[in-house]
Amino acid sequence: MIEEFIKGNRSFIKKDFEKDRARYDALAVSQSPKALWIGCADSRVEPERIIDADAGELFVHRNIANIVPVGDWNFAAVLEYAVAHLRVPGIVICGHSECGGIKALDKEMDDSYIPLWIDNAREAKRRVDARIAAPITPEESKNRLTEMEKENIRLQIEHLRTYPIVKRAEAGKKVEIYGVYYDLATGLLEEVK
Repeated sequence: MIEEFIKGNRSFIKKDFEKDRARYDALAVSQSPKALWIGCADSRVEPERIIDADAGELFVHRNIANIVPVGDWNFAAVLEYAVAHLRVPGIVICGHSECGGIKALDKEMDDSYIPLWIDNAREAKRRVDARIAAPITPEESKNRLTEMEKENIRLQIEHLRTYPIVKRAEAGKKVEIYGVYYDLATGLLEEVK
């Protein structure tokens, strides 16, 4: 497997790196991303690819179900670096269709860590279940999943706003927060409010 990655890297150098050497030379010295992108670790949702961004445009943090855990040191360090040191003007939370992490909210799991992590999104499931009837048809189940995925984006924005650095930056109009939803079937990205 690693040989395939090394071969791919050589292709990247020929097709991209060497053709835009000045940009990569500048990136070797510093970065100035437009946003902190908080997305799902799902292999089908590559942030730079889905928004046609170049290297250096996004500071990316990915995990299962695009969660913003409250009080998590790993996440807090990424957030602090992005806001205080890189001074990103935007923070984006990106959820997506067919999210396995959100689907897991409806399952009993024997895993050690995934259920604990997914609990950070459980309130999104509660909110959706409180406002729509239990699904009967496959279409209703799909619609419910979509609603849970979008509600999770809103919930994670709420979690993001519990961090003092975000509160200060947002109050001082130094950062804007956005929620977006990516549809795997259509490739479309839409804002979630």
